[in-house]
Amino acid sequence: MVHTCVVAGCRNRRIPGTSLSFYRFPRDPDRKQRWIAAVNREGWLPNDGSRLCSTHFISGTEPTLSIKQSMNEQCAIQFTFEEDHDVAQSASSSSTSDNGEESEPVSSDSKGRGGKPGKRSATEPDNYEDMLKILRKENRALRESVDKMSLSETSFRNDPEKVRFYTGLPNYFVFETVMWLLAPHMNGTKNMVKLSKFQQLLLTLMRLRLDLKNQDLAYRFGVKVGTVTRTVLRMVNVMSTTLVPTAVFWPSRAELRKNLPAALRSTYPDCAVIIDCFRVTLEKPGSEVNFNTLKYMIGMAPQGVVTFVSRGSPGSVSDKSLAEGCGFLGKLLPGDVVLADKDLDIGESVGSEGSEGVSLTDISPERLSVRKHVERVVSMVKLRYSMLTGPVEVPFTAAERSSNIFTFDKIVQVACALNNLCISAAPLE
Repeated sequence: MVHTCVVAGCRNRRIPGTSLSFYRFPRDPDRKQRWIAAVNREGWLPNDGSRLCSTHFISGTEPTLSIKQSMNEQCAIQFTFEEDHDVAQSASSSSTSDNGEESEPVSSDSKGRGGKPGKRSATEPDNYEDMLKILRKENRALRESVDKMSLSETSFRNDPEKVRFYTGLPNYFVFETVMWLLAPHMNGTKNMVKLSKFQQLLLTLMRLRLDLKNQDLAYRFGVKVGTVTRTVLRMVNVMSTTLVPTAVFWPSRAELRKNLPAALRSTYPDCAVIIDCFRVTLEKPGSEVNFNTLKYMIGMAPQGVVTFVSRGSPGSVSDKSLAEGCGFLGKLLPGDVVLADKDLDIGESVGSEGSEGVSLTDISPERLSVRKHVERVVSMVKLRYSMLTGPVEVPFTAAERSSNIFTFDKIVQVACALNNLCISAAPLE
């Protein structure tokens, strides 16, 4: 008997010489109904002569329907099979012949139990493998894309540019060094359980580096805004007590002169420090303060390393009062030269300590390289950590009752300490 496949659009027939196999519908009512549903011909029911050809079988024993439609063509149907051990065993035991015709297909693992595996067309394995390769390639590309966009340790470890952008640190090695210094002091609390130590440090550095708002960071790390605020405050405290004393200190005169940049060696060989004052606006003054800006004095070695940071004072305080009250003058030795980017009114105060105050305002044109070097050094910290440009949000304007130190004072100190870990002022010839 000549059989024709009952699938709509399929013209395969059982004729002499064909390599196709034709399968009768199962006798089991449930399986038979699934096959009918897969054929997807409305109102159609199989009879004793209805057959499915083997080109619609890829693997397994149960067909499921896959349809592709075009505007002017009939549906093209392709079957795949569900991997089902119970079905496979049933197919294996019910595989019988009827006048030489193939019966229901069996699963590929039934061969080991004496069953006869179902036949496939010659082209299907190749198409299947090609499709699998394409899907695997797409999967790898998606994984790489997700990893690149994620804030994971792996993505930072292999991407120095990403480390620089988000943290201000030059590479992952420096980041790991900072983590190593802080980790013993980062014992977890109930509020931080959702963030690993890596995430706590990264979140804090991103806050300082990019001045991202707390709500932004909450979305990025999948936590509440309150958790972000507590994390930053806690990490700033840890870095203030652990990192700042290690990284911000006044060097000896011998160390200063040994590494003096070429631009200053012939003009100011006794230069001990470059100073500047900067103000930061408060977004909304806290209850402890009645002023709108904080003023800081920062001192840097000629090489660009921050060696001194004052506590914040009201913005209206004069340069002289700030210099005399912040402890800066006590660092100077007789004969030290102090360079200032602006004409700071501290010459008399510096002179009283036996040092020479030099203003860069009147530097002659031939010493222009000195001016450029000082300007670069002074602006370096604020450029590296945008949070220092303000305005400062309310959670960071509070002052500790025990020490009367503003939280933002610690943030300035921490930014300077981080700056010292990666600073490299370009030598000028």
